[in-house]
Amino acid sequence: MLFNSLTFALFLPIVFAGYWLLQKSSLRLQNAFVLFASYVFYGWWDWRFLFLILFSSTVDYSVSRALGRTSLSGKRKALLAVSLACDLGVLCFFKYFNFFIDSFSALFVSMGMRLDMPTLHIILPVGISFYTFQSLSYTLDVYRRQVEPVDDFVAFLAFVSFFPQLVAGPIERAGNLLPQFLVRRRFDTDKASDGLRQALWGLFKKVVIADNLAESVDTIFSDPVAHAGSELVLGAAYFATQIYCDFSGYSDIAIGVARLFGFELRRNFAYPYFSRDIVEFWRRWHISLSTWFRDYVFIPLGGSHGVSKSRWLANVLATFTISGLWHGADWKFIFWGFLNGVLYIVWPKRTVTPNSETPSGERRLLVSMHNACQICATFGAILLGWVFFRAPSLSIAFQYLSSVFKGSWHSLPKTAHLLVFLALLFPIEWLQRDKMHPLAISALPRWVRWAVYYVVCSFILLTGNLHHVPFIYFQF
Repeated sequence: MLFNSLTFALFLPIVFAGYWLLQKSSLRLQNAFVLFASYVFYGWWDWRFLFLILFSSTVDYSVSRALGRTSLSGKRKALLAVSLACDLGVLCFFKYFNFFIDSFSALFVSMGMRLDMPTLHIILPVGISFYTFQSLSYTLDVYRRQVEPVDDFVAFLAFVSFFPQLVAGPIERAGNLLPQFLVRRRFDTDKASDGLRQALWGLFKKVVIADNLAESVDTIFSDPVAHAGSELVLGAAYFATQIYCDFSGYSDIAIGVARLFGFELRRNFAYPYFSRDIVEFWRRWHISLSTWFRDYVFIPLGGSHGVSKSRWLANVLATFTISGLWHGADWKFIFWGFLNGVLYIVWPKRTVTPNSETPSGERRLLVSMHNACQICATFGAILLGWVFFRAPSLSIAFQYLSSVFKGSWHSLPKTAHLLVFLALLFPIEWLQRDKMHPLAISALPRWVRWAVYYVVCSFILLTGNLHHVPFIYFQF
């Protein structure tokens, strides 16, 4: 079920009404209703894959309960191995089986040998990478004794399958979201209103910005040789804007919808394109995934404290390369991850305030020329990576980059008119970059607020692409 569909527009108010009608009943019944709604939401796409969510959830719940009952190191490691094998085994089978088979066969072909390896027609379940990581992180946290295992099976199932963030995040941690299922929620008008505003902004970014750029991006990347160099540069900038608005738009809708039900999800984007270096960018882009890889891959590998420079370099490159593989079973994603690891290592580092969430000069309208150059340089480096991410293949990505310098720069690009979408988005986000989202305008007079809401809704209805275009990250 898509957030930008009529089906969801009907589904949400029905679930909202039923959920709050159960407010005075038992907490377990309310959680069961959330679980039922979440399974309907996911099963609307293909009900058969509900068994995968139930399987992963049941394994991790059972393993974590067993971890809570034993202190024997060997037994705890064996239990953790069961969880890792089940979760990662299911993920690898559905997402990577054919990729590994094809890569293995190609290796032997390159050595002059031909193998007839079996391949399967496997449908990739929507959101499997997201809910698998969310469920697995719970087991890992219990193993590390960072959270206590829960006894309430219904609450745990609802935590793993919570429909606002089920298929594209944010990837929640048990320490944040699971306790919210264990206490009674009360309707908060202010939080619900702010949730609606954030969801509205997310929908605007998706259907007005991302989906209107999608067709031109597809055309440019499908045949880069046929386009002028200036068109290719714009194509990369358009895709950078498309994927940001598509993915952060989903996160905004997810966070906003969750607030309607009394839940607080983690922030997933913090205006990443205003970052002044690569390190800052990865603190602001897909925050829930970046911190997941930091906590469960980078630090277990050795991290950065107390290790040699060569070990730190290896840890960074391994983490980014694995994160690239997480995005898809294709060598272009692996190279994209490795490239970002290299950029992370070589990019000049700034001294930053820990956990700062306001990029580029806080409330200042303008920043120094030095900071402006840093922002532009960082954005340019990110564009380079996005070419590999978006291109149909690794070879076409290199072809795309080489064509930038071969094509003409003397004519006005055919898609220059689409710059209006960038001019519409980034100034608004720049002015509101100290807020959680640009429609956090409760301090303004009421008539101004409603005028803004009216304008945003008008843009959605009059210029939005309302053809139910799937979110990009559904494929991951």
